[in-house]
Amino acid sequence: MELRDRPAETTPMTTADASAASPPFGRALCAMITPFTRAGALDLDGAQRLAARLVEEGCDGLVLSGTTGESPTMTDTEKSELVRAVREAVGERASIVAGVGTFDTRHTVELALAAEKAGADGLLVVTPYYSRPPQDAVEAHFREIADAAGLPVALYDIPGRTGTRIEPETLIRLAEHPRIVAVKDCSYDFLGIQKVLARTELAYYAGCDEHNLALYAVGGAGYISTVANVVPARLRAVLDAFEAGDTPVAAHLQQRATPLIELMMAAGLPGAVTAKAVLNELGLPAGPVRTPLRPAGREAVDGLLAAYESLTAG
Repeated sequence: MELRDRPAETTPMTTADASAASPPFGRALCAMITPFTRAGALDLDGAQRLAARLVEEGCDGLVLSGTTGESPTMTDTEKSELVRAVREAVGERASIVAGVGTFDTRHTVELALAAEKAGADGLLVVTPYYSRPPQDAVEAHFREIADAAGLPVALYDIPGRTGTRIEPETLIRLAEHPRIVAVKDCSYDFLGIQKVLARTELAYYAGCDEHNLALYAVGGAGYISTVANVVPARLRAVLDAFEAGDTPVAAHLQQRATPLIELMMAAGLPGAVTAKAVLNELGLPAGPVRTPLRPAGREAVDGLLAAYESLTAG
């Protein structure tokens, strides 16, 4: 895996430069839901069909067993089985990044080694949650995992869920580790993001779909998107338009997707719930969510479908 090439500070980055750059896991990544059967078991056939569809419609990377993949309710065995099944389905057409983060450093190392053995290309490691470790402990946690496995690591900064931020100075220090190559960002600190971008070679992926274009425009690597589960081609078109130098079109496409993004990500329901609601209505692999999550109600489903149909009609 290669880091995104960056020109010297004295050389302006052109659209052509950005297009030629090579982020470590691709640009258009989907935070894929984990399909389950009606009985709640892991649906590997459904996962393979969904993964193939996502790649065919523009995703060049898939993140498995992340937040949207309901990782807290998956067993260690299921996580490895999912990586193997998706790798079989997509081959080398897309990178596979395995979510291995937990609140326990030892357990996270075990999951990282298992994901590597199962065929993942990279690891997504969330900040340890609940215990709220200080920054020196956060840094030590990430370093231990990056030291243990042979895969490139993306750090997942989502303080709204974990209770702990990966502070910009911590990220700058962690960027010195040869296997820590990327960040999935849900910090909502756009200034902090730009400080890290200016001082490191870390590839930054938008983890909040409303930031997909904005982060890309200031040097981000792309996105790791929940909404891409249902409209992968529509989101990829935003990046493609920007890379082609047509910023007004990119902005228009991002704005058109905003109503669906809002309903899926900011209307009070977790992304796993909303993504599965739409996929189930479309007859695509998804199935139920696992408790403690609960399925979306009829009113929410109808609103999601209306936004989806509005976006895909034109």
